[in-house]
Amino acid sequence: MNARTIGRTRVRVSRLGFGAAPLGNLYRSVDDDAALTTIDAAWAEGIRHFDTAPHYGLGLSELRLGRALAHRPRDEFTISTKVGRLLELNPHPTGSDLPAGGFAVPDTLTRRLDYSRDGVLRSLEASRARLGVDRIDIVYLHDPDEHMDTAVAQALPALAELRRQGVIGAVGVGMNSVAPLMRFVIETDVDVVMVAGRWTLADRTALPLLTECADRGVSVVAAAPFNSGLLSDPDPSDGASFDYRSAPPDLLARARALAQVCRRHATVLPHAAIRFPLRHPAVASVVAGFRTPQEVRSAARWAGRDLPSRAWEELEAAAIDPPESGTAYTGEGTSRQGRKHGE
Repeated sequence: MNARTIGRTRVRVSRLGFGAAPLGNLYRSVDDDAALTTIDAAWAEGIRHFDTAPHYGLGLSELRLGRALAHRPRDEFTISTKVGRLLELNPHPTGSDLPAGGFAVPDTLTRRLDYSRDGVLRSLEASRARLGVDRIDIVYLHDPDEHMDTAVAQALPALAELRRQGVIGAVGVGMNSVAPLMRFVIETDVDVVMVAGRWTLADRTALPLLTECADRGVSVVAAAPFNSGLLSDPDPSDGASFDYRSAPPDLLARARALAQVCRRHATVLPHAAIRFPLRHPAVASVVAGFRTPQEVRSAARWAGRDLPSRAWEELEAAAIDPPESGTAYTGEGTSRQGRKHGE
C-alpha cells in the first residue's frame, strides 16, 4: 500500500491506517483472538500504520496492538499513540468503563487529563511499555480543547525535545475541532494534525485547516471517515449515527443522495467515504476503526481503487445540494470529547 511522508520528518504512513479503538472494546467486547486476527488481516492487506491511545480501553488497545506487532519487523510499520490522559488506579471502580468511557472493560483504572511536561513524559513512557517498543513514530496531543495554553507551553515543547532525541519520530495534535487545530498549526512546530470527522464526504469544515497545513508543510491524518456510522452503510437508514448521535434530517438526506450516486457508478457509499479524504494533497493517511477482518478487507479494497472522475463530479453536486435539503452542512460538529475513534 502506497506510503506518504509526514511533514518534514522521515516517518512514512500507509494511506490507509488502522484505528485500534474498537480493539480496546469500544462499546462492546472483542476477545484477544479476534483482535489478533483483525490486525493480522490488516497486515496481509498492506496496512502499515496503526493508531491507538491510552484512552482506548484504558490501555487495552495499546496492549493488544503491541502483542500483535511484536513479531513484525519494526522498520516496516509505524505506530501512533496519544498523550494527555494519564491512566491511574481508580479509587471508586463500578465494574465497567462502559457508562463513563464507552469501553467494555473493567474500570480498575481511570483517566486524568494532564498536558503538563511531566504528564506527557509519564504517559508516553507507559504507552511504550504497553506497546513493547523503544520508539513511537507519531505522538499526538489528545483532545487538549480545555488545556490549550498548557499544551502550547509545556506539552508540545516536551514532545519536540523527544523528537530531537529520536525517541519519537513526529509531533502531532489530534482533535475533532478545527479552530484549535488551526492555532496549533499556526503557532507551533507540529508535523501533523489528526482531524476526526471534519474532513469527510458529509462534513467539509476542515478545508481551511487543510489549506493552511498544505501551505506550511504540515501533514493531515483524516480520522473518522464514516462520521461514526452515517457513511459506513451503503443505504443509510433512519436513526443512522453522525458524531455519535442520530443524524439530523438534512445530513441523512445528503448521505442518501451520495449513496444513490455511488450506486449509479457501481460502487457503495463507504468506498467514496474512504477515498474522499485522500483527494486533498495535505492528507497523508485516512484512519478508520476496524473490529473484524472483513471490515479491514473491504476498506483496503476501497482505499486501493479510486472512483471515476464523473462519479466525483456527481458526488460534489449531491454534497452541496441533496434532493431533500438544498443546504450544505456547515456546522463544526458536536461529537463528545474523546470519541475520536476513526469510525
